[in-house]
Amino acid sequence: MERGEHSHVEAAPQPSSATPPVTRASELAAIMRPELPDLAREIIAEIRSRIPEYARPMDGPYGITLRTGVQQALTTFFDSVADPSVTHDQRDHVCRMLGQYEAHAGRSLDSLQAAYRIGVHVGWRRVMEVGLRCAAPSSVMSWIADAMLAYMDELASVSLRGYLEAKARTAQSQLEWRRRLLRLILERPPAPARAISDLAELVGWGLPAEVTLIALEPGRTMPPGLPDDALAELGGPQPHLLLPGHVNQRDRPTLRRALSGGRSAVGLAMPMADAGDSLRWARRALELSRAGIVGDGQVTFCEDVLVELWLLADEPLIDQLAQRRLGALLTLSTSRRRRLTETFDAWLETNRTAPEMAERLQVHPQTVRYRMRALERTLGGQLSDPDARFAIELLLRAARLRERAAR
Repeated sequence: MERGEHSHVEAAPQPSSATPPVTRASELAAIMRPELPDLAREIIAEIRSRIPEYARPMDGPYGITLRTGVQQALTTFFDSVADPSVTHDQRDHVCRMLGQYEAHAGRSLDSLQAAYRIGVHVGWRRVMEVGLRCAAPSSVMSWIADAMLAYMDELASVSLRGYLEAKARTAQSQLEWRRRLLRLILERPPAPARAISDLAELVGWGLPAEVTLIALEPGRTMPPGLPDDALAELGGPQPHLLLPGHVNQRDRPTLRRALSGGRSAVGLAMPMADAGDSLRWARRALELSRAGIVGDGQVTFCEDVLVELWLLADEPLIDQLAQRRLGALLTLSTSRRRRLTETFDAWLETNRTAPEMAERLQVHPQTVRYRMRALERTLGGQLSDPDARFAIELLLRAARLRERAAR
């Protein structure tokens, strides 16, 4: 090229003599401060031009909210770049308000999240311009870019909280959130404690130390007279309730009245992390109540039938144990087997003397002695084995419970 001709190759921008090169993100944040008012106006204009829901007149509460939100977000971001210990309380308050505003307007959070993305895009464009003027190194610019993306996620998260808070205030939404809370408490594997506490706070439900689960028959509606903090899942084939705390003896009459009109079973009070066990036992008690094995046909309290629940927790396993311990009795006639098991029951429940057993069975002592010899021949050496005697006693108790259902 001849001297004096202009080159079409642009030289790399050099920092202004009035602005020394920056070496840290905090220095770039300080240089950005004078840019923030104009940057806020540019972001607002871009949002209003690209999102129809926000293209509304700016004179009024809507305009004030939008301007406040953008300005607060920008100021807090660059303040936190300069000083990571700065609090975000005011920013969080504004973001929650924006989320609540979307809920009250009947919209999803899509528009607000799009506005956050636009804000980050326009903001990054301005940071690039300023960084170029100041010859900011790529390490600083990369750090700022990552920080802006993380900041956008924070804004969206806080707004979501405000959105959910507003939604939870409606009666129908309150019921749905309380159902979700109950499902979360019963979730297996257990849900994170933070997730449960956050949702409980959202619906205004205090976290109790213990909970009691109640299993209901299908088709039940919400029983009247229950505490306001009861949680319910009444749809589906296995409706259930959760009551905070322990059901004391003095509470039982009130609970019986509330649960009248159908069969139900009240589980044990358990720590909230073990609420699923309380419901599992309540459902098993309800099954046994339907079978006529336990309860009075109305409300069954698991506390009253713990032995029965334990004995019948795994009926196929009981059958296997009976086959191994009492299999020899199965070869006898039904009447003979019944007489021998009645005799063995009496032997276990008395001092094992023939006269006492005879009085209990309403037979002659010699008959008792004859039957005991027959038992010893049939069962082998099991009568002298403590473990075997214990197993047989359990089997006989389980058999009596089953006979109750058959009757």
